[in-house]
Formats: sequence, C-alpha cells, structure tokens
Amino acid sequence: MRIEFNRKYNTIAAYAVLVITAAAVVIAALLKIDAVAAFVKNCLSILSPFIWGFTIAYILCPLLNTYEGWLKRWSKGRIGPKAARRLGVLGAYVTAAILLAIFFSIVIPQIAQSIASLAVQIPEWLRQLEPLVTKLAEEYDLTNLPPATIDRIMDAAEQWVQTFASNLTTLVPKIVQWAMSLTTGILNVIIGVIVSLYLLLDKERFFAHVRKIFCALFSRQKVDRLTQVTRKVHQVFSRFIVGQLLDAFIVFLLCLFFMTLFQWPYAMLISAVVGVTNVIPYFGPFIGAIPSILILLIVDPMTALWFGIFILILQQVDGNIICPKILGDSTGLSPFWVVFSITIFGSLLGPAGMFIGVPLFAVIYYLISEFVSSRLAKKSLPTDTDSYAPPDHPILKKTSKQKREFPFRLEKRKKE
Repeated sequence: MRIEFNRKYNTIAAYAVLVITAAAVVIAALLKIDAVAAFVKNCLSILSPFIWGFTIAYILCPLLNTYEGWLKRWSKGRIGPKAARRLGVLGAYVTAAILLAIFFSIVIPQIAQSIASLAVQIPEWLRQLEPLVTKLAEEYDLTNLPPATIDRIMDAAEQWVQTFASNLTTLVPKIVQWAMSLTTGILNVIIGVIVSLYLLLDKERFFAHVRKIFCALFSRQKVDRLTQVTRKVHQVFSRFIVGQLLDAFIVFLLCLFFMTLFQWPYAMLISAVVGVTNVIPYFGPFIGAIPSILILLIVDPMTALWFGIFILILQQVDGNIICPKILGDSTGLSPFWVVFSITIFGSLLGPAGMFIGVPLFAVIYYLISEFVSSRLAKKSLPTDTDSYAPPDHPILKKTSKQKREFPFRLEKRKKE
C-alpha cells in the first residue's frame, strides 16, 4: 500500500508540532524557573570573558575608526590598511589606558580620602546627637515610658546586637568569597581585553562570517532586513551611550568646579556621585542629589540648602542646554516612553537596566513601528499617526490634504 503525502497537510502538521513543542518548552521553563535561571546564570558566567571582550571592543570601536580615518587621510595612501588598523587599535588602547590612569590616580584617591574623612567624623556626629536625644527625652517626657514599652525597646536593641554579632561571625567567609569573585572578575576582564583585541583587529571578517551563516540559513531579503535592524540598534545604542557618558562627564566637571569654587566639603566624592547617577535619564539627578544633600546636611544645613539649589540649577542647564546639544533626538522616544522604559527595565535589571533600558526600548519601539507601518502599507492605509487622530484635534498639526485623505480612503474601502 502506497502512502500519498499531501504537501499542504504536511506543512500544517509541521507547524502544529513546532507550536506544541514551543508551548511545552515554555511551560517546562515556567514550572522550573529556578533551574532555568540557574542555568542561564551559569551560561553567562562561562561566557563572561567574551561578553567583556565584546563590550570593550564596542566601546573602543569609535576610537579605532577615528584614528584609522586620521591615519588614512594623513598618510595619503602611504600606510597600508593592515598597518593603519594596527596603529588605530594601538591608539585606541593607549587612549583608554591614559584615561583609566588619570581616573585611578586622581579621582579615586580623592574619593577614598573623602570617604575616609567621612568615616572618621561619623563617631563625632553620633556623640553630638547624644545631647539632642537627651533634650528630646526630657522635653517629651520619654524617660517615664511604660515598662512594657521599655522592654520592647530593649528586646529590639538586643536582637539588633545579636544580628550584628552573627553578621560579624559570617564576615570572614564573605570576605573570602568576595576576594575569589574579585580575582575571577579581574581574570575575566584580562581575557576580555585579549578577546576585544582580536575583535577589533579583524572586525570585518567577524561580521562577514556572521552574515555568511545567516545567508545560509535564511533568505537574502530576511538577512538584509536583519542587517538594517542591526544597524539601527547600533545607531541608537552608540549615540545614546556615548552621548549620555559625555553628558555625565560634563556634569561631573561642572559640579566639581563649582563645589571647589564655593569650598564645599567632599567635592570630589559628591561630584562623582552626581556624575555617575546622571547617566540615568530623569531619575538620575534625584538619585545622586539625595545622598549628597544628606551628607552635607550632617556637616552644615546651610551648605546642604545651597547645594540643593545649585543641583536644581545644574540639572535645569543640563536638561535644557547640554543634554539636547549632545544627544539630540537619539532615541526618538517621548518622555512618557522614556519614564516607562526606565521603570520597567530598572525593575528587571536594576541600575544597569535603568541605563540601557531607554535605548533598548527605543529599538523595540522601532521594530513595532516598522511592523505596524508595513501592515498598514499592505492595506493601502496611511502610516503617519496624525491621520488617525480626530480632524479637529488642537495638538496635532495636520495639513488640509491629510485631513481629507484618510476619511476619503476609509469611505472608498467601505464602498468596495
């Protein structure tokens, strides 16, 4: 008996098997989410040297392109492509090494000195609080508290002391674990630097291999589409990350300059906190200003007040002048979507998610917009958002042609 295969039903059966398999995998992953998370964490730990290498290469690639372009223009063809690439890579690494050396030789010691000074003054501030607490106790008659309340306070204090003592007993194993993690991290960074060197020296061949594999697996049209999306991702991430880091560095310098000018304490430490947190859009200035104001509030309340006013002015200058000049409209997102992306990715990935959440969501927003536009184009409908708003909307700026075009098309489609 000969079995006749129907191509149509075979295709349907194949898709059904794929859907069932995918659903089974998703359900199994949800049922064993802890094991899946541990597996993903283990894979990321194994691949961390290569993740570091790709990250370092991605950061240094603009420097490489700059130096390589300078060498080609300056030599006028006397330096070959391979020599220009090697000299460009060398210049990128030397520049990065010089910046890191300046950072660790100037910024880090002053921050450490500020932290040490702050730690030395904390006991003195605590001693100064004792007369204040005594005065408050006498003023509000807290010395005659009921015995039950005093017992609860003593029990809470005793429990806190026991917790503190138990944390001290487990401190040594934690220090050993932290030292091992630090050693592993340093080793991963060293391997990552080596990996980034190979990636920068032969980046075109690397991307050519990746494109070759995708061309073997998918159609040329899909590969071209994937290449376009990859370029968009690179454009959004590179502009946003480089611009945000440059903006944070400028804010750090301005804060350091004015704090030194006004002779406010802990200038380097507070400026570093303000600059680092400024990489997070919208919420960053508040995250950096609150602990800085608290530190200055302990030293001198009036200094904290003036610093708060200064930070408010600085963030207004940064948000309205510096940041638009550097970043422009690098993501194309409205303020609502920026806050939305920071909130969602910050909850999922922590501080790193608050930083990369904006460009990551910008890419997702771009992909969804492209999909919606392609579907509308297939239906012969306009792709601009203004055409779907009420004609008498006072905010959207429409031309009279746009106001007539979309209702006409709808009417035409209804008649058909």
